[in-house]
Amino acid sequence: MDKIRIVGGNALEGIIPISGAKNAALPLMIASLLSEERLILENVPRLADVALLQRILGNHGVNITTNGKRAGDDPFAGQTLELDARVIVDTTAPYDLVSRMRASFWVLGPLLARIGRARVSLPGGCAIGTRPVDFHLDALRALGADIEIDAGYVVASAPRGLRGGRVVFPKVSVGATHTALMAATLAEGETVLENAAREPEVTDLAECLIKMGAKIEGLDTSTLRITGVSRLRGARHSVQPDRIEAGTYAMATAMVGGDVMLKGARADLLENALDVLRQTGVQIDSSDEGIRVRGTGNGIQPVDVTTAPYPGFPTDLQAQFMALMTRAGGSSRITETIFENRFMHVQELARLGARIHLDGDTATVEGVERLTGAPVMATDLRASVSLVIAGLAAEGETLVQRVYHLDRGFEKLEEKLSRCGAVIERISN
Repeated sequence: MDKIRIVGGNALEGIIPISGAKNAALPLMIASLLSEERLILENVPRLADVALLQRILGNHGVNITTNGKRAGDDPFAGQTLELDARVIVDTTAPYDLVSRMRASFWVLGPLLARIGRARVSLPGGCAIGTRPVDFHLDALRALGADIEIDAGYVVASAPRGLRGGRVVFPKVSVGATHTALMAATLAEGETVLENAAREPEVTDLAECLIKMGAKIEGLDTSTLRITGVSRLRGARHSVQPDRIEAGTYAMATAMVGGDVMLKGARADLLENALDVLRQTGVQIDSSDEGIRVRGTGNGIQPVDVTTAPYPGFPTDLQAQFMALMTRAGGSSRITETIFENRFMHVQELARLGARIHLDGDTATVEGVERLTGAPVMATDLRASVSLVIAGLAAEGETLVQRVYHLDRGFEKLEEKLSRCGAVIERISN
């Protein structure tokens, strides 16, 4: 199993290109199931989760072509996928595939909407909370689906097609919003989704669906209105830049100092997190080129944050921000409101010398003068990269194990950081 070795102490200087967003690419790929025509997606990141979803969609009969690179192409440019779901050969998503990536459960909505039936394994993914699928199933029931749970599988049917309806989510859920939105595009009549997720990745999906012929109103709001159509056509769509990757590298720069241009990043997708970073003392400027992050040399100021659905502080940046706060000049409080098990990185940060006290859903971080390198173990995707950030600032060598988590969500992480002066390398067994 691969490891990542880091020797800390270097500031970051240079340009880090930001890849397409994994959390946008996955539902966009799944949306291909809604149409008999080709969906062309540009700026798709090269990640383990993307490759796994290609296998899952292939199991349903989707033919996927990856456009190859040409000589002289930017090695960090995203790939282009052509997805052809003209013929669906299987409406079952098996346990051995779905259990490895939670987002693959979202195939349930498109299969049900287009084919009228689906059999999808209950999901797996990162162990950061229970994340029940009740909201997904209740939304589909509101659209007329019959749903049963049988031997670990969701068995859904709508032989006469889905019908528009009113869905009120009890709690904001990005995944359930994706599922209901895709299903509603082919449902007869109007569907209203209330308390829908407002995350940029939901808007990216909606914009692609509109290009495919869907009728959707209320983008960027918590109420989406969808008027179903009889069929969707093909389209070409570019995946938005990854706001979580951009926020991660911004926090890394804030922690170790330096001057980094996050090329292609969009500040409008990350306003809350950038405001928080400015409060820590880092200088941030945005332009058409991207987001520039510069350390001021005045130390890191402690800041309290509470994670919240968009446009609040992202839960996917909580672990990275905690790493940053371990070097702040004082005490900070981080409250996690989205996932109940998302503090598993705390004990690993403590191995590097961090002082963190947990009390329920709140972590109190006492900034320390220095961190010291040590072997650490990654527990999930975002926890993994928080350990990398901490390792960049720690004295001596840090060895991050179980880096397959990183490969699920960060493209060419070692190359991007080493180009900016970090001493970081992958060690393959």
